[in-house]
Amino acid sequence: MTAVADRPTTTPAPRGRPVAPGRVLVRGSAAHRGLQVAGLLLVVALLVWASTWPLFRMGQLTNVFVLAIAIAGLNLVTGYTGLLSIGHSAFFGLGAYTTGVLVVQYGFDAMLTVPVAIGFCFVAGLLVGLPSLRIHGLYLALVTLAVGVAFPELVRRFDDLTGGAAGLVIRARLLTPPEWTGISRAQRGIWLFWVSAIALVLVLLLVRNLTRSRAGLAMRAVRDHELAAAAQGVHVARVKILTFGLSAAITGLAGALFAMYVGALAPDGSFTLLKSIELVTGLVLGGAATLLGPVVGAVAVVFLPYLTSLVAPGPVSGIAFGVLLIALVFLMPEGVVGRAQIALRRVVTVVDADHPALARTARDPGGPPEPDGQQPGPPPSTDEDQPR
Repeated sequence: MTAVADRPTTTPAPRGRPVAPGRVLVRGSAAHRGLQVAGLLLVVALLVWASTWPLFRMGQLTNVFVLAIAIAGLNLVTGYTGLLSIGHSAFFGLGAYTTGVLVVQYGFDAMLTVPVAIGFCFVAGLLVGLPSLRIHGLYLALVTLAVGVAFPELVRRFDDLTGGAAGLVIRARLLTPPEWTGISRAQRGIWLFWVSAIALVLVLLLVRNLTRSRAGLAMRAVRDHELAAAAQGVHVARVKILTFGLSAAITGLAGALFAMYVGALAPDGSFTLLKSIELVTGLVLGGAATLLGPVVGAVAVVFLPYLTSLVAPGPVSGIAFGVLLIALVFLMPEGVVGRAQIALRRVVTVVDADHPALARTARDPGGPPEPDGQQPGPPPSTDEDQPR
């Protein structure tokens, strides 16, 4: 009689993302640090070069930096945590009006109002994030939509403080750069350019460190499978509320910088639902849950309408812009940065020092990485291999 043994089970895949064929770069190694330093020097060189442009072009870049900060805040709550928000224009406006009111009505220095705007927006974000504990998806989106629609009406209601429908004008003399900078009032655009650029770099560093920490893992766990995250010990309610608060604070920072940039605020201007749609569009185009996606998305939102108006002037430019957006979303659903990351992994992959691919490379330096992250092992046994 033939004795049939149980077939061995498939070897489980090791933890860590599968490594595509190409160069493997260890995170934290000398080569990896060298690439990071080279990238940082390139960014600094580009900023120094851009600071020599005409003030109009520098103003466009300042607008890009401010929008990128706002989109980075939206990216935290929507891209990394999976909570759809269509009301971030309210946080953007709250930050802007906090700076405007404190400067015009109470004589604050413009830069000193930035921490206050961040704090107010953080508290507002905590309050708006409370409904996310009970509702999800489109229902949460409707709640945030209501907040975004209600903000301009609140600005009109408190006209003694905000200027109402007539708007709030911040005089140029109230936005004069500090004396230690040596920048005159006429060159205020240079000062705002560097302030916005430095703020964007700091925000990106904050997002990078946060998303690579245990808090970032908890955010992605809540996004991917909320019940499984709760079963693994993740405090889902805390993650949602704090992420909403931090996201609103970052967007409020962008609003404060925007108030200093434009110098004039109106409820029907840059704080309506169209601003929320603009932020969501930039997030989708750049790439959700990516570090540099907000920057690329802000560039697209600012410059694509201008480029389409050159190609198709008049009302046709709006149609051309819409067709271009549809084409980009269809061809690159991951966003520009997401698609670029997929292509880059075919050339080089950055892994941690304990990634299983490094152990396989040490055992077989000349062999390619195992497909799908599987560990090599003996072939599965068959009935013919069993003893009779």
